[in-house]
Amino acid sequence: MVPTMSSNFVTLPEIRRAARKRLSRDVWNFGAGGSETETSMRRNRAALNRLAIRQDVLVDVREIDLSTTFLGLPLSMPVAVAPMGGLVLFHPEGDVEMARGAGRGDTLVVLSGATGWPVEDVAAASAGPKIFQLYHHGDRTWVADLLARVEASGYRSVCLTVDVQLYSRRERDIVNRYSPRQAMSVAPNPRGPDPTYPARLTWDDVEWLRKTTRLPVGLKGIMTARDARRAVDSGVEIIWVSNHGGRQLDHTQATIDALPAIVDAVAGRAGIVIDGGFRRGTDVIKAVALGATVVAMGRTILWGLAADGAASVACALDILRSEIRTTLGLCGQTSIRGLQPDSVLRIDD
Repeated sequence: MVPTMSSNFVTLPEIRRAARKRLSRDVWNFGAGGSETETSMRRNRAALNRLAIRQDVLVDVREIDLSTTFLGLPLSMPVAVAPMGGLVLFHPEGDVEMARGAGRGDTLVVLSGATGWPVEDVAAASAGPKIFQLYHHGDRTWVADLLARVEASGYRSVCLTVDVQLYSRRERDIVNRYSPRQAMSVAPNPRGPDPTYPARLTWDDVEWLRKTTRLPVGLKGIMTARDARRAVDSGVEIIWVSNHGGRQLDHTQATIDALPAIVDAVAGRAGIVIDGGFRRGTDVIKAVALGATVVAMGRTILWGLAADGAASVACALDILRSEIRTTLGLCGQTSIRGLQPDSVLRIDD
């Protein structure tokens, strides 16, 4: 591993290059890869690249407002640090260091249910807003105990991940005989007792979850209007449009392509989060224009953690904030909340 670097990075690709230099082949592949042919992962990016941003001119853009709200929570920009398991592989203090960086970057952080640290330790690392992403890796008694700790620690909501019925075939890891889960065992927090439990989850478990926690409940991994409509009819307050960054079902739809129909189905009854291939400020603007409330960024922020810990997480978020502000001004918008579906156009080159 190369010596610790300065966090005076000025572009996001620069941070990514620094991270790659610091990481072993296997850890890089675990973070950068997807399932099987990685078609879903590439499709996420291809779909975003097909969208162009409408450019209006002769607008006074000296003052640009990036702020928004999510579940009544004020946010400085419509971005969250996505939940990512195995952060101990990228930094010795893993989830705790990521929370520190998100706090410094004044950005919502979502803690992965596969955290390597107790939820209390991560909550204490940052005064910023936090959400908990739940992997149902145990029976209901285990989940209820965990949720009580999440509530007591000040997390603002819980999102159940519903697209991990089975662990996918991530061939970058398989071909190199690399076991990420075994490598993560050095982290202090034990993983859930039954990683096979999600295979049995049904809508009955969503109802149980809503009755078990006082926190707003979300579902992460929604990719169809039908499931989104059923979720909000069941009282779910967060619809998280996600294909797990292309790391679960291969050859599925790009999340940005799934978003418009889901927004129509939800009809304002829930907050909408999206992830999947979002890397730059321009990507955030496209998602918000099409109806997302918050864009969850994964790998872009992960590379900051790997490059230089919390300082580079905050640096990546600052660069991202600058990109969003600059793009808004150049397309003639003065507020992120003013974006509309016709702010983007599909271009088939």
